[in-house]
Amino acid sequence: MTAPQKASLIRSLICSTVSVVALAWPNLAVAKEPLTQGEQSEVMKDLDPYMIEALYGTDTRGQTGRFGAEGGLADLLTEPAFVELVEKHDAKLFNGPMLGDIKPTSAKFWLRTAGPTSVQIKVGEQKSELVQTSAADDFTAVMTVNNLKPFSDYTYSVELDGKTIQRDSFRLRTAPERGQKVEFDVTFGSGARYVPTHEYAWSNMAKSRPLAYLGLGDNVYIDVVNRRGAQRLFYYRRGLSPAFRELTSSVAIYAVWDDHDMAMNDSAGGAGMNEPWKMPNWTVFKQNWNNPHYGGGEAMPGTWHSFSLGDVDFFMTDGRFYRDKKDKTMLGPDQKKWLLEELAKVKGKFKVIASGTMWSDGADKDGKDSWAGNWSRGERDEIFDLINDKKIDGVILISGDRHRSDIWKTDRPRGYPLYEFVSAKVTNEHTHPTFPNAVWSYNEGNFWGQLHFDLRPDDPVMTFQCVDISGKVVKEFPLKLSTLSHQ
Repeated sequence: MTAPQKASLIRSLICSTVSVVALAWPNLAVAKEPLTQGEQSEVMKDLDPYMIEALYGTDTRGQTGRFGAEGGLADLLTEPAFVELVEKHDAKLFNGPMLGDIKPTSAKFWLRTAGPTSVQIKVGEQKSELVQTSAADDFTAVMTVNNLKPFSDYTYSVELDGKTIQRDSFRLRTAPERGQKVEFDVTFGSGARYVPTHEYAWSNMAKSRPLAYLGLGDNVYIDVVNRRGAQRLFYYRRGLSPAFRELTSSVAIYAVWDDHDMAMNDSAGGAGMNEPWKMPNWTVFKQNWNNPHYGGGEAMPGTWHSFSLGDVDFFMTDGRFYRDKKDKTMLGPDQKKWLLEELAKVKGKFKVIASGTMWSDGADKDGKDSWAGNWSRGERDEIFDLINDKKIDGVILISGDRHRSDIWKTDRPRGYPLYEFVSAKVTNEHTHPTFPNAVWSYNEGNFWGQLHFDLRPDDPVMTFQCVDISGKVVKEFPLKLSTLSHQ
């Protein structure tokens, strides 16, 4: 066999198999290289080209960064030219702050500094612990402020080596308590590649003052599985986006990964932790978000987690890290056990189960990459059966992946209909076609999903909204809790 024939055979094998095989040849994977055209931010105009050349390299697959596979901010800071750019733009607070894990009386704050720094958060009279950032954690810190009041608005400041930074977007709202009769919005989406001309979506989302944003994966689009330096680049540049910082500094952020964040298109991690890329890639993810927890921690890494906002319980599932078609699992045994046990225990009026890929039959690709596949439908039905068996009311499904916004309805013989709301084109350029078999399907421009919870009436209401990139509501779809009940 000639060399060209061998190369053709390898490419054919990669295109025809799922990621566990494809990941053996990461250099041949098709990456989505960084986009820079149309950049408006003066900070990004200077820093972005420098970081791309240093960490991603000049080829389209992110394999030639000059610091090798494990490059990062510590390496960049050894170069005087980069340090000069940081000083020029006063970028010691390099990424963040990112608000997360809000509770009725506390909130967590994440940030990254350009070099070792002593950091602290102040909310009124309350202070977080004092934390020293270091290269070991890519100069990131997570701090908690306690003794706050439920569902209350605050402003805050960041202290770096004793210097106070205060911006208009440094504000937060704590979570309501159980039983508190309030209303609030939670936004969600995926399909969020860094597209300079679309970044203003985050600013408009922030202006709508949601309580939280749920990133359902494809949050940054990396598609480089074997080089953490290239992965870090995509987080650095998104974290430097002024519009994204406006959102993260004022809205609680919760995130899981999907294929383009974890590895590459339509990828699956497979069972266990034997693949050498798994732990390093998970570590990079963990260093760049502010979740309540990351799967089962070091013993069982992942990105799944759960949290509550008053009488609404949220389950963010990770359908990639342990996905294994041979074993017919999307979640893997440990995550599935966690989800079933926790879902059976929660007491909120509404329960939102989030997935990076779609839940409904007939939604797309004949189930090739979704819960509707022959390999994954059985596990999905275990979740749906539990909802019936335990008489769990108020379940809502949300998902991403397909670059459009949909409403799907799944009728069930033993229970109330399950509604799925899809939103997956916050900033992406690429669009997927609409589906006439959906309750509603839309793909014009860019948009995000918004769940408005009104917990004040005796029969609380959740209203799904599709909001376009300008902040205009395109679609509203209300659901009373009584319609999501076994009564």
